[in-house]
Amino acid sequence: MTPRPADISRRSFLKAAAAAGVTAAVIPLHRALGAMADARVAQPPHWLDEAGRIRFRRDGITKVIGDKVFAIDIRARDMPGWPDEQAHGFLIRATRADRVFEDIDLSMLPDDLAPDRIVRDADLKADGVTMPERDFYGDLLLARGETPVFLGHPVALLIYHDYARFRAAKRLVQFDHRAVRYGRETGIQQRDPYGRARYVRVGGATPYDPDRFSALKNTLLMPSVQNRGEAWPDRNQSGGPPEQAMYWAGEIARDIDTPQDGHLVIRRRFSSQYVDPAAMETDNGNAWYDPASGRLHVVTGTQSPYTNADHIMTMVRGSRFALNGLMFHPGYTVGYGQKEHHSFPYYVAMAALYGDGRPVRMALDRWEHFQSAIKRHPFAIDTTLAVDRETGRFLALRSALTGDGGGRANFSASVGQVAASALQSIYYLPKSDLAVRMEASRAPTAGSMRGYGTLQSMATTEMLVDEVADELGIDAIELRRRNVLRAGMKNTQGAIPAGSIRAHELLDRAAAHPLWTGRADRKRQYEADRPGYHYGVGFACVHKDYGTGAEAAIAQVEVSPEGRILLRHVCTEIGNGSTSSQMLVVADWLGRPADDADFAVIDWPNLPLTSNDEPYSMTQEDQDQRARDPHWVPRITSPRSASNSAYYLSHATREAARVLFERGLWPAALSIWREGIGGGQAAPLAVDRRHAVWQGGMLRALSLEPLSLDRLAARAHAMGLVTGTVVHTFNRWAWTEAEFDLDGEVVRWPIDALALRWGEGAPAGRRARMSDAGYAFQPRRRVFYPPVQRNNAAVVYYAPVATLVELAVNGGSGEVTLLSHHSWMECGNMIVPELVSGQLQGGIAMGIGHALYEDLPLYEDGPGNGTWNFNRYRLPRAADVAVWRQTGEVIPPLSPSDPPKGIAEVTMIPVVAAIANGVAHAIGHRFRDLPVTADKIREVLS
Repeated sequence: MTPRPADISRRSFLKAAAAAGVTAAVIPLHRALGAMADARVAQPPHWLDEAGRIRFRRDGITKVIGDKVFAIDIRARDMPGWPDEQAHGFLIRATRADRVFEDIDLSMLPDDLAPDRIVRDADLKADGVTMPERDFYGDLLLARGETPVFLGHPVALLIYHDYARFRAAKRLVQFDHRAVRYGRETGIQQRDPYGRARYVRVGGATPYDPDRFSALKNTLLMPSVQNRGEAWPDRNQSGGPPEQAMYWAGEIARDIDTPQDGHLVIRRRFSSQYVDPAAMETDNGNAWYDPASGRLHVVTGTQSPYTNADHIMTMVRGSRFALNGLMFHPGYTVGYGQKEHHSFPYYVAMAALYGDGRPVRMALDRWEHFQSAIKRHPFAIDTTLAVDRETGRFLALRSALTGDGGGRANFSASVGQVAASALQSIYYLPKSDLAVRMEASRAPTAGSMRGYGTLQSMATTEMLVDEVADELGIDAIELRRRNVLRAGMKNTQGAIPAGSIRAHELLDRAAAHPLWTGRADRKRQYEADRPGYHYGVGFACVHKDYGTGAEAAIAQVEVSPEGRILLRHVCTEIGNGSTSSQMLVVADWLGRPADDADFAVIDWPNLPLTSNDEPYSMTQEDQDQRARDPHWVPRITSPRSASNSAYYLSHATREAARVLFERGLWPAALSIWREGIGGGQAAPLAVDRRHAVWQGGMLRALSLEPLSLDRLAARAHAMGLVTGTVVHTFNRWAWTEAEFDLDGEVVRWPIDALALRWGEGAPAGRRARMSDAGYAFQPRRRVFYPPVQRNNAAVVYYAPVATLVELAVNGGSGEVTLLSHHSWMECGNMIVPELVSGQLQGGIAMGIGHALYEDLPLYEDGPGNGTWNFNRYRLPRAADVAVWRQTGEVIPPLSPSDPPKGIAEVTMIPVVAAIANGVAHAIGHRFRDLPVTADKIREVLS
């Protein structure tokens, strides 16, 4: 996987700030609003029912009653300690990328609407203000005399000290292209691709034998890119891993290009469109730089607050602006990836520096958001599949993927690799050669967005499989069943996925569904009853990865003498209900959800850790050397993205609760049960921890007296047992494990750092050790980090979803109407079933929009010209998604210990291909370019 830009950790962020003499803090917005940070946010009343099930999300009441928890709602007067005067700013953007930028022209403004402050690139250079990680984000403002790199390139910031003048001026300037003055024509800049990668795999004699070559076993090909080209290694079976990769790629090409008798080789080209995230909260922020104190305060919506905070310090450090403190306040947001490593927070901070002591608010309207917000990458995909005609078995897959990353690199290289590694969908492929190239262009930047490349690639594979089934005369679901990936088989990177791969169970259920088995009869009847309409049924099944291959988290679980449970966590809320879920997870070991919780915790003095935060790029030797330090971890914590809360963040919560139970509550229970003559009630029984179970809020084991949590907690505190734990976890497509020596007993747990707190009855010597904010750090004896080569696995955790749709096509208008759809999901043990249902419904709606409606031109006619809004961009509405005729089911977990899976992204993918396949069934024509619009259908039917 491509190394991502530095995801600064909380501790290293604070240490770096301290080293620079800067007081820095990241404080969630609702905490900063002292008057509003009441019990409704921290602990809403009656949020659980009598059985301990969630009744509504912990932030539900806060949002419904309109408390200001979203950054876009914040004005200067809302923030404690800020001035009441609110200034406003907006950016002027270039709408051409083929001429030199000379200057801005505000001659359309009357004198009384002249801005109070104009900020240009020359001002930033003179003052020493720079955009951090320019290779990733680009520059802040375009310099005079340079050609814009992309449409919508910011060229100047205008600041107004009052709203009325700001609004009037913006109305006059925003759609007047004369506001940017251009010079000589230079043509469109040609730039190197953002990334190029290639996964080659040749399996063994069976799916379970060792691979002859694969990315995990040998290497992932990543050629150097220069002058818009790349130099592939020479083919050599006896050479190094890159040369061997090219040799095997050549062998796959020979098999495909000169097929044996009885082999079907089918090659198709697909394309997916350029899509806006359409986030209901547009990019926004409000920031104040206090010249008197040198403190900078920033409020914004983001999925990566600590990265933003670190980068803002980098941006200002070394400038003429004294930075004596940074207070960064992330609000609640729903970004679906679009607010992960987006650049807008840096413009908000920049505006504050030039606000003349006033807070400056920047909030994009919908036109500006279309013009500048991160987009979903469009892809062109050229895929060839070789199949055995007799058996229907897939033999080899070759594909070349090309993505358009737009004007700034952002996550394009990483998105491309994820797209390529996901292209196989749910199938086992004996041989595969998957190459991806991510181009730079003049379109507005594409980056992280729900699906992260897998939507674009897997949908095409599901469309191709249906076409192969038609060619072979095999039922489309049956063809899938013959080729589905099963437990122990390898993916196209050569890695064995985690656990049992259960897509085949979804296929079995779909094959028996009446919509599928009766589709021919239903088509005849529907079309006979409704002349002019074409009826179709379509199906698709995919599974998607969750996580990034470098997932890290910290969780603290504590129990008071009265039995109240406290949870502290790195998790932040981005709209998916993860904070509610984490409070429930502790019940697995402690019998009930947390009573109090503190999320987005910024510093962990009770678990002192260090990190170089290079989990993707470090060498094995470097990791081995650093791991000798018990305080070192590869990464402190991850951003909130990649569907990582249900599995990865819950693992940290669960392990912290488990350590507390095993080292505190369970010994306390044994001490109670063993009280009395002859060893008490426990003596006649063979008591073991495996007998322990929480039921009805009581700890039970065998026929022993049930014990309440408050009684156990009181005993644990009195005995000086463990009453608080802090753990750190790290996953590189496998969990890190470590050994700890606790009271002479060596334990091995799937964590890599641990701190403990003992109750009041602990001996004085033990209590003296609790010197790290009331905790005692436990140095690990040994640690077992997954090897860095495992980065090449690209993915091992999958969650599958299958979707079956029935639809009707109007033969006159070409409009597609979804009549109904049914989905199957496998996601382990659900933490909150209602949240899973919401993710499924919302994801399907997004997929329907991608399949049928949403589309943007890339270049001069597209959103970069600043004239796009929802009047030109169609999102699916309730009438488009079969809102009253959609159903879904989650197949039961394999066991009570089956962990939850991340499903936020996968839910939107299969419906895209299912609709395309359904349209093909309806009208007999296969569309390979998304979206399948009414105009395209009408053209085919005319």
